[in-house]
Amino acid sequence: MKRPVFLIKLFFVFVFFFSCDKKTPAIPDTVLSEVSENGIVASKDTVATTFRTTDFDYFPTSTTGVVINHEAYSFSYAEPYEQAEWVAYTLTKDDLSNRDFKRPLFTEDKDVKSGSASWRNYKQSGYDKGHLCPAGDRKKNYKMFEETFLTSNISPQLHHFNDGVWNRLEQKVRYWATKYDGLYVVTGGVLSENLKTIGKENVAVPNYFYKVLMTQKGDKMIGFLVPHAVSDRPLYEFVVDVDTIEKLTGIDFFPQLPDAIENKFEKNSDYKAWSFN
Repeated sequence: MKRPVFLIKLFFVFVFFFSCDKKTPAIPDTVLSEVSENGIVASKDTVATTFRTTDFDYFPTSTTGVVINHEAYSFSYAEPYEQAEWVAYTLTKDDLSNRDFKRPLFTEDKDVKSGSASWRNYKQSGYDKGHLCPAGDRKKNYKMFEETFLTSNISPQLHHFNDGVWNRLEQKVRYWATKYDGLYVVTGGVLSENLKTIGKENVAVPNYFYKVLMTQKGDKMIGFLVPHAVSDRPLYEFVVDVDTIEKLTGIDFFPQLPDAIENKFEKNSDYKAWSFN
């Protein structure tokens, strides 16, 4: 009689474990996550469009190999053009304030070993010393504000461009930094052969300026390519896919993104996900 009792118990034990196993099925590969060396956590599903960042390296590639870090921003210096090919920084609402800092003088950047262009190149040139990282984006403290006046952070800009469409875009970026809880910003002039130059050091005058933005949440990216000319056109007319800017500059933006996300973002020029109102 003991054997039938044992079999009955064995049967119930089997049923119990089978039921538990049914309640905890294996997780499919498409919903598993992998952690990269850069701290990016991204879905393995190739259709994923968002990711979570931890210490995300947002720097683009450098065509010159000369990348310098300041507290206010980092940049890749292009000596043949006497300016940065890109300036990169994060922007959050904590960087913005109504503080009325004293405006400093422009000075050469001593960290550029080849020597950043002198501000004297701009005298009587007909061009403004146009900030790449705007002083208005760096009002968290005076040191960061002051660093934006290093000549490594400027490029020749027509006054009515600098004070017009480019200024409108800078203000919109500040609005988005607050609205979307922080941005990664990369900006610069498109540097190419046969550009007009100014001053004794032949500082190149870009024909186009660009901005590439991505939310720190990692759910939106947008690119702007703005002709270096006076314009009253609405900002959304300057939106281009990031691939276009990469082809013009030779720079790979946000190369640490998972490939599926990078490809999806960079081929997209739909501005409707961003508020232009």
